[in-house]
Amino acid sequence: MGLFNLIKKQFVDVIQWTEDGAGVLAWRFPMQDEEIQNGAALTVRESQTAVFINEGTVADVFGPGQYTLNTQSLPVMTALKNWDKLFESPFKSDVYFFSRREQTDQKWGTATPITIRDKEFGVVRLRANGIYSYQIKDIEPFWKKLSGTTPQYTVADIEGQLRATILTSMAAFFGSSNIPFLDMAANQLKFSETLKAAVAPAFAEFGLELKTFFVQSISLPEELQAHLDKASSMQMVGDLRRYTQFQTADSISIAAANPGGLASIGAGMGAGMAFGQVMGGALNQSGVGAGGEGNDPFAALERLADLAKRGVITQADFDAKKAELLKRIQ
Repeated sequence: MGLFNLIKKQFVDVIQWTEDGAGVLAWRFPMQDEEIQNGAALTVRESQTAVFINEGTVADVFGPGQYTLNTQSLPVMTALKNWDKLFESPFKSDVYFFSRREQTDQKWGTATPITIRDKEFGVVRLRANGIYSYQIKDIEPFWKKLSGTTPQYTVADIEGQLRATILTSMAAFFGSSNIPFLDMAANQLKFSETLKAAVAPAFAEFGLELKTFFVQSISLPEELQAHLDKASSMQMVGDLRRYTQFQTADSISIAAANPGGLASIGAGMGAGMAFGQVMGGALNQSGVGAGGEGNDPFAALERLADLAKRGVITQADFDAKKAELLKRIQ
């Protein structure tokens, strides 16, 4: 090599990435016509990984720290270059930096309704959207399948690929799932967790780890949404019969306390003296008495309320018996 060529050649002494600009996932160190010196310094910052690529092969990988490049720090490169004992300086190599930061607030959604097959409702067309986050976990598949030799690979570059991956994984999951869609859609948190588990393996094929995945909204066909609303309402009400019975019992006391009722007249007629006989008759007609604990106490309440409204028994007598019967209901 002539003296002129030695003077013209430039050498790299420091290799580092300052991560100028947000959303960069992979960045190739600009070597151009330069070569790396023996003893050059490599600086890898937190949340970074540096990788030496030799003729399309992933060689040495460096995590956060400061390194001096020599045969000890580059064992794979040494073997690939057939350096036995002497480090050949300078040398050529592609050096890539990868960001390990978690890429948050990434949005996904269905541009058009996707068709899924549900075990209960058959074919269903739905729209959905939400957010997710991910980070690079395995460098080699990410470099080989996505970033490649691109000087700079960003979040925007991968966005379309990941959105398609999410929607394809969702459709495949619903096609083979034994869990009814309605059961998952009714619980959005569980729905998000279930879909995350379905999507994560597809991300892993690209060397990515799916950190979070959330469903923010689901737009269902009108008939399915109506069914979902009805099911939710029934869950809130619970046992409709007992709910109605409690409402009836509560309204009975309000009717009996009506100042326009006949309770006051009954007091004036001396009905209190015959209370024992009347109460016994009411309980017997309602099937509730000494031997009727297993019968319906609501019927007894209705019968007693009627007696109170007609003034046969006093309001105080009715309230006392009502409290006793309600204890048996609870």
